[in-house]
Amino acid sequence: MTASLGTNRLRYPRALQAVIVALLMSAMADAGPNLITNGSFETPLVPAGKFTNFAGGSTDITGWTVAGLEASVVHSTFTSFLIQFTASDGLQWLDLTGFLASAGETVKQAVPTVIGKRYHLSFAVGNVFNRYGIYGTTSTVAVTVNGVPLGTFTNSCTTCTTRLNWENFTVSFVADGPTAVIEFLNRDPVTDNCNGLDNVVLTEG
Repeated sequence: MTASLGTNRLRYPRALQAVIVALLMSAMADAGPNLITNGSFETPLVPAGKFTNFAGGSTDITGWTVAGLEASVVHSTFTSFLIQFTASDGLQWLDLTGFLASAGETVKQAVPTVIGKRYHLSFAVGNVFNRYGIYGTTSTVAVTVNGVPLGTFTNSCTTCTTRLNWENFTVSFVADGPTAVIEFLNRDPVTDNCNGLDNVVLTEG
């Protein structure tokens, strides 16, 4: 009896793991492919430990158009004032504030949609708590689709004093045309020089 119980205890977790894996794979299949191009800002490649600025109007960040003054693609090994600026996904992320912090920076991307279909948009907002430094204390991103606001999302982490912290957000919308222009807007003050965006995923619901 003891040997039998021991055998069952060994098998049960494996069976449970198989069920969990099957459910996760099914959920991933139902979600469909990511409709966003370069959602983790992995191209163009930035030198390790560095960042690259892209001026307003630039389309050099694959799939994206920069508006406002500028935006920066940052490598995950970049450090500044003993703060580590690691990515949420992959090796790179986007700083909506650019090199010179200013208001109104945005990035946008147009994706094909089907009228009447529901879409789910998820993304990560990065923040460091740098009360007396240049990187501010919160990171706020506004999202619009075809100019219609979907909400304002704030990462208010207060313990992230030495490492960039990421918070995930999800919002949905129903397509009203064959194309959806998805735009992320920097809503940090001009005194805040860090507002991270990463891991942007759009799927049909």
